[in-house]
Amino acid sequence: MDSLSQLDRITKFRDRLSEGVLIGDGAMGTMLEAAGLAAGSCRELWNIEHPEKVLAVHRAYAEAGADIIETNTFFGGNPIQLAKWGLQGRAQEFNQAAVRLAREAAGERIIVSVSMGPTGEVLAPLGNLDPARAAEAFREQAAAAASAGADAATIETFYALEEIKLAVEAALAAGLPVMATMTFEPSGRTMMGVAPDAAARALTDYGATVVGANCGTGPEPMLAVVEAMLAVTDRPVMAQPNAGVPRLVDGRSVFLETPEAMAEHASRFAGMGVKIIGGCCGTTPEHIRAIARRVRGVR
Repeated sequence: MDSLSQLDRITKFRDRLSEGVLIGDGAMGTMLEAAGLAAGSCRELWNIEHPEKVLAVHRAYAEAGADIIETNTFFGGNPIQLAKWGLQGRAQEFNQAAVRLAREAAGERIIVSVSMGPTGEVLAPLGNLDPARAAEAFREQAAAAASAGADAATIETFYALEEIKLAVEAALAAGLPVMATMTFEPSGRTMMGVAPDAAARALTDYGATVVGANCGTGPEPMLAVVEAMLAVTDRPVMAQPNAGVPRLVDGRSVFLETPEAMAEHASRFAGMGVKIIGGCCGTTPEHIRAIARRVRGVR
């Protein structure tokens, strides 16, 4: 049973936001692949079959200075994604286990946020996915995470406003404060053509507590994205870029942005007024440690 009320979650989250810049965590997939996760396999299954490895990643980010830890539920947290592996009936099990593992590493002070990614399909009428089915998938994930004691939801790496709206509504209905971020191409727009200012306005209207950007092509291009967002919203803004653009080395994607370079960009984000700064693909605990040293608590 969920031990936190919606008011408790909102109060806890806003109290933390009042402390100054908060540090997000980094990549989960990068770390699990280094621990032996096979490419293309369901990483959420590791919440059940290899919980010690997932827990080790969370602990590494907590020790590096993260104020917010995201659960291992991005790629397969909703039943539509899990259907790719025939595991659609285990969404509740995976999300609840993920929240428990993150909480074990986080304690009570660090915010545990359920990571909610897109369905991987395009909503009708442009695509074949019934919006009602997508909404139900997001509700199932959010409700499972809330019942296990998540403090918030990070709704991330979305390209379409129509889909992220459904995820935000599901998390809010479950009583979770929402950090909602979209992913932008080198063009400065999402893959579906959404501009940063339009995204910030829409996410604010949908009721997100925090708006922002994640993933993409690295920290430098994200500066212009968050600048456009800061100009049109009164909500805190979040930036979680990749550790640069990956290069293929010996058949593996390698991210070359150093911890020092990420920390320098983090300082620029903080100077602009960005409230939550972390990392996405390729970001490691070493990157988060460098960011935390540079910007923790900056106002």
